[in-house]
Amino acid sequence: MTGPVIDLDYLKARLADLLGTPSPTGYTDEAVRLVCCELERLGLDYEMTRRGAIRARLPGQQKAPARAVVAHVDTLGAQVKQVKANGRLEVVPIGHWSSRFAEGARCTIFSEGGAWRGTILPLKASGHTFNTEIDTQPVSWREVELRIDAVTHDRQTTVDLGIDIGDIIAIDPQPEFLDTGFIVSRHLDDKAGVAVLLATLECLVREERTPTVDTWWLFTIAEEVGVGASSVLVPDVAAMVTVDNGTTAAGQNSSEFGVTIAMADQTGPFDWHLSRKLAQLARDNDIPHQKDVFRYYRSDSASALESGADIRTALLAFGIDASHGYERIHETALSDLAGLLVAYVESEVEITRDARPMSDVRGFTHQPLS
Repeated sequence: MTGPVIDLDYLKARLADLLGTPSPTGYTDEAVRLVCCELERLGLDYEMTRRGAIRARLPGQQKAPARAVVAHVDTLGAQVKQVKANGRLEVVPIGHWSSRFAEGARCTIFSEGGAWRGTILPLKASGHTFNTEIDTQPVSWREVELRIDAVTHDRQTTVDLGIDIGDIIAIDPQPEFLDTGFIVSRHLDDKAGVAVLLATLECLVREERTPTVDTWWLFTIAEEVGVGASSVLVPDVAAMVTVDNGTTAAGQNSSEFGVTIAMADQTGPFDWHLSRKLAQLARDNDIPHQKDVFRYYRSDSASALESGADIRTALLAFGIDASHGYERIHETALSDLAGLLVAYVESEVEITRDARPMSDVRGFTHQPLS
């Protein structure tokens, strides 16, 4: 069969839909519904956990050892910590991101009284009032507040709007799809990964490609707070490839172009065999790629292993500039990544022993010592 043709227009349309659907961790229901509707349109059967993590099965030529591919629909956000005496809101982050990138952000507060718009501002926001003090105040979540776009004079008038402690705050993504191929937006981590999974599935269905073994497509809802793929795997899965962002900062080998194959993150090395298999598939299919190691990074793979899953894991990344801030990616990296996923699900199973959760040393793998 000829090489896969990834429908980039489809991929970007799904990404735009996802970016237009707020889904900070803890408020992901509508994004989950969006993904489920698309899976139904593609003709895939799926099932959901109680809280909304999704798994969809694409049948293979044989059942086991099954594979999984995972991305997360949840994003960074914030939450109301206190309603202040001045009627504004003290906020805390959902996920790990700096208040430096929250300053000036437009947002929506989802409250019992409805959805309210607002802006996160430094406590000293006016140069006309505070002069150079606006440049010297610390960077901290305690140094910002949320100004609500409603008439609020004090704590009680804000509470009367239905706004209260614990309300979820979604940060506007402000997406731009540029003619240069760059996509600039908040929350590309990991909505771009979800769009890649959907585009891969669309290609497999449209071109009537059958995976070598059953492949499960997982969409998790709490990766940004460390939960991720801890409760959505099925026992037959022996290997899981996570799709997430790779940081293109100084000291990293990631790129906004091609696929970044992560060899390790802060939780340790990814599976030696699976990572090298993916690199070889990239070479065999002329897919541009590079390898990287991340010091301050974890993904759905970590949560799966920490929950006790005995599976091989790897991480494929699209290069992203300014992760957890105003992020930028290039569309070609997304299509390259989808192409590599097609190659992976169509590749042969080398470690057939992995079909059994427990066995003896026969068929076990080797690693060269010289």
